[in-house]
Amino acid sequence: MMPNFFTFLYALNFIIAFTVIFLERKNPSKTLAWIMVLFLLPGFGIFFYFMFSQNISRQKIFRLTTFEEANISNSLFHQMSDIKNGLFTFARPEAEKWRDMIRLNQTYGSSYFTQDNDLEIFTDGNDKFRALFDDIRHARHSIHIMYYILKPDETGMALMELLTKKANEGVKVRLLVDALGGRCLSQEHFRRLREAGGQVAMFFPPRWKWVNLKLNYRNHRKIVVIDSEVGYIGGFNVANEYVGKSKKFGNWRDTHLRLTGGCVQDLDARFVLDWRFASGENLVMAHSFYPLIETNRTTGIQIISCGPDSPSTEVRTAYLKMITSAKKSICIQTPYFIPDDSIFESLKMAAMSGVDVRIMIPCMPDHMFVYWATYYYCGLLLNSGVKVYTYDNGFLHAKTITVDDEICSVGSTNFDIRSFSLNFEANAMIYDCDVASQMREIFEEDMLQSTQLTKQSYRNRSIIIKFKESISRLLSDLL
Repeated sequence: MMPNFFTFLYALNFIIAFTVIFLERKNPSKTLAWIMVLFLLPGFGIFFYFMFSQNISRQKIFRLTTFEEANISNSLFHQMSDIKNGLFTFARPEAEKWRDMIRLNQTYGSSYFTQDNDLEIFTDGNDKFRALFDDIRHARHSIHIMYYILKPDETGMALMELLTKKANEGVKVRLLVDALGGRCLSQEHFRRLREAGGQVAMFFPPRWKWVNLKLNYRNHRKIVVIDSEVGYIGGFNVANEYVGKSKKFGNWRDTHLRLTGGCVQDLDARFVLDWRFASGENLVMAHSFYPLIETNRTTGIQIISCGPDSPSTEVRTAYLKMITSAKKSICIQTPYFIPDDSIFESLKMAAMSGVDVRIMIPCMPDHMFVYWATYYYCGLLLNSGVKVYTYDNGFLHAKTITVDDEICSVGSTNFDIRSFSLNFEANAMIYDCDVASQMREIFEEDMLQSTQLTKQSYRNRSIIIKFKESISRLLSDLL
């Protein structure tokens, strides 16, 4: 029986490998990585393939109504035309300087540019949740809330309690949680919110309670929109570790934004699309898109999003444009740094051209293979003049890039292949020298609590670390 079993196993491996090569048309390096896993780990390789390698790139899962598509397309067309013909008045010179970046996001990501915005930056979870809870308490009409992770601990249940209270007051509450990130939640945790009139939906829920075959393609976005007036976007999820109550991670260093202005409508549109897919409710967007508002707020913002349902990689392309356009400085904070070839080479080219390129990563792993792949790629960049720092005061989870003290991005997208092509992500692209300077100052403050990774210290790493890097880099296209 055993010889027959192994014959069947290898035959199945061959069939799956054939599928990977000829039918799914994956990236060549990703194809080779999967073939290596399939043949080095027969049986286990098949399991990992079905858990991590479904392809949804040919599916259209987020759909606009005919009215929405016409209205948004018309508004975007007129804005692009006005900018091209010199009829658009930029509120800030840095936005006009980066007009090619704005156009790229318009044409590639259908991202409208608004400049009647204001924002507040949070780097501490306690401050962020204090502001969020206060805004929720003052909600009058609607609360749209979407997180990748929501845990039934003290922090998560405090949010659920507050949402239940607002639903009892008659506020329309819609809560969307990714099914994998919310796997610790049960129907009982949502019972009181639903009884109060609140609505709950799970993104890509499993067919069986404890078996989720979609470990990839998770909704990694963290978006809140309150009364269509106040928005939140960034890296914080909802659980005790995000407010520093984890023994494993200690202090949690992240970056999140509180937004007001026209960009909030774009955040809400992103929520509506995700909600319609996950809940089945025919929720409609606002009928008035992008009205002209007289205001003294001048921060230019584009909301850009990406996901595996589309062959476009909008956030990755925006990152690449920022890097290749940099003249003076690039500051990147990310917990996971596994770049594709174009991002990696563009960072090398920028550093070798005299741009001050700095990358900050955590000093500790939360995913072992991902961390050592991160360490490997950062080590390679040292030879090109890139400065690398490991953050020592807890766990660094921020996903930010700041260029030339003029433009910056904050959101849910890491500098890794998973965020670029496997997860659903959203970022705010900000054109404001005051905000960008503030982001650089935050980076420099974090440098005081970091250790610089030098070429000498990297060369002196232990054999064990070198072995971990070697294994992890081979799997980098799958991490």
